[in-house]
Amino acid sequence: MLSLLAFTPQLILSYPMLVPLHEQLLLLSEADILEPLSEEELVNFAKRNPDRRIQQGEFLYNQFDRAERLYIVKKGKIRIYKTNIDGDEITLAIATAGDVFGEMAFTSQQLREAHAMAIEPSMVVTLRREDLRELILSRPEVGLRLIERLSERLRLREVQLEDVTLKEVPARLASLILRVLDSEGVRTSEGYKIATHYTHEQLGTMIGARRVAVTRAFRVLRETGALEIRDRTIHVTSLEVLKKVAEQ
Repeated sequence: MLSLLAFTPQLILSYPMLVPLHEQLLLLSEADILEPLSEEELVNFAKRNPDRRIQQGEFLYNQFDRAERLYIVKKGKIRIYKTNIDGDEITLAIATAGDVFGEMAFTSQQLREAHAMAIEPSMVVTLRREDLRELILSRPEVGLRLIERLSERLRLREVQLEDVTLKEVPARLASLILRVLDSEGVRTSEGYKIATHYTHEQLGTMIGARRVAVTRAFRVLRETGALEIRDRTIHVTSLEVLKKVAEQ
């Protein structure tokens, strides 16, 4: 837990930023891989790695970018996706506050035709490969955390591939909603809701389905009593039913 009272006014004033230093550190502390860092190390990290602000619809990088970098989301949401040979977009992940992506910085691989675009106003920290290497050499715990996160990412990709291969669209959509609930779900008096508005087209890119198929799948989920759509927001009314549909 950060003790923000430990930072003196002189320290905050000596670091001119649009966002106050104490807020910078709170945002950085959301990133699991940075948890091993001390308060002083977090301050130095913030100084050496300034924020990059991205507006909704703006690209963080695209398929032509060949940089080797690691990205940490401090605010907002970043969609990472690819385009197949038919021109269809396939969403690989939605990175939210505290998430890390850009593992090519760790493996010395290039971006491989991937795009990263903000789906809402966002703030990210960018680390060059050499900066990441220096950080890991000084604090090996960071490297271990990063390996754990990459392993989790690989397991998630395997689950996504299994869903697309073995499940019908309603079950795929139910599985996706459960995953999104795990990271973005908000408890309500009637169950849960996903505050972020995802279009049917966006959801389709996450489960390998056309928009019209997603619309039909929502109809199935509503008929089972698993969820409702209110003001374009997904409200899960029965978590048990949603899980049963996801297992089909």
